[in-house]
Amino acid sequence: MRRAVALAARGLGTASPNPVVGCVVIDASGAPVGEGWHRAAGGPHAEAHALAEAGPAARGGTAVVTLEPCAHTGRTGPCARALIDAGIARVVYAVADPNPTASGGAAVLATAGIDVAAGLLADEAEAVNAAWLTAVRLGRPHVRWKYAATLDGRVAAADGTSRWITSPEARADVHLLRARADAVLVGSGTARADDPHLAARDIPGARQPLRVVADTEAVAVKPGARVLDGAAPTLIAVADDVPPERTDPLAPHAEVVRLPRAPGGRGLDIPALLAALHARDVRSVLLEGGPTLAGAFVAAHAVDAVTGYLAPALLGEGPTALTGAGITTIASALRLRVTELTRVGPDVRLTAVPTTVPQES
Repeated sequence: MRRAVALAARGLGTASPNPVVGCVVIDASGAPVGEGWHRAAGGPHAEAHALAEAGPAARGGTAVVTLEPCAHTGRTGPCARALIDAGIARVVYAVADPNPTASGGAAVLATAGIDVAAGLLADEAEAVNAAWLTAVRLGRPHVRWKYAATLDGRVAAADGTSRWITSPEARADVHLLRARADAVLVGSGTARADDPHLAARDIPGARQPLRVVADTEAVAVKPGARVLDGAAPTLIAVADDVPPERTDPLAPHAEVVRLPRAPGGRGLDIPALLAALHARDVRSVLLEGGPTLAGAFVAAHAVDAVTGYLAPALLGEGPTALTGAGITTIASALRLRVTELTRVGPDVRLTAVPTTVPQES
């Protein structure tokens, strides 16, 4: 199963809006004879790849798969039927399929006389497939907030300079996060200050994410901005009451979506923004915005993971990583569980997830 989870991870950035899934087929003697992963939406599922590699050796064997085999016909046939036809005797899967249109594969397999077991390494399989599972369960994309800061939590110096807090190695690592995301999102402050490009660079075979700017007043992104260069698709989200003359110049270079303002009128309504992205088949968002946008997402209970790049440096002054999250006491702190801590060049990359599952925002 751990090998199947590793295989599933190979589909990050290419399988969406479908889930990432890995499968290993073991013959009747216990030897691995086939493996596969879901490589691209619309293509063969993990089980199909593994069964094709196993061939006749699959008969009487076991299929180990990270997600309950599907029971419906979409662009490909049902995996449960493929396992039955291949003569598989036992299926072990990690996570039950929460999608009502595809679930039920375990029951189909059991009815056919196949021994079925569930739950093996479920936490690891859930983690690798977090984006798709979040989208199915909450009806919105999975949001990973990424930031870079000094050890004292500063994302820029007192004079506003922020390039470069972290090392070239850390910045290269961020491009891998972009390549695995369906969308990369920043706010108007970042757009004005940095003129970011937001595409994934130097990742062979990367599928470019949707570049999204939350530009409430439609004043931060101007013609000629790097985000409008055509290297990747771009979406500019603005308030629904801004005059059209502000957005008309952007139309030839990007899609413009008008959304309601957040309660109180500051910024865009975060649930509406996420709903607009979900409707465009975005299942994972890499939030690279500044402290204000990050705070709005935290306040909306819409942060599912945090990845911080911490540089061994101190500033003492300057903006901090997060502001305006609506948290005023220690008792209200958003508590996180660290899931990964590693060195990236001279810096440290830390990933954490909320200890309670975010609710539908």
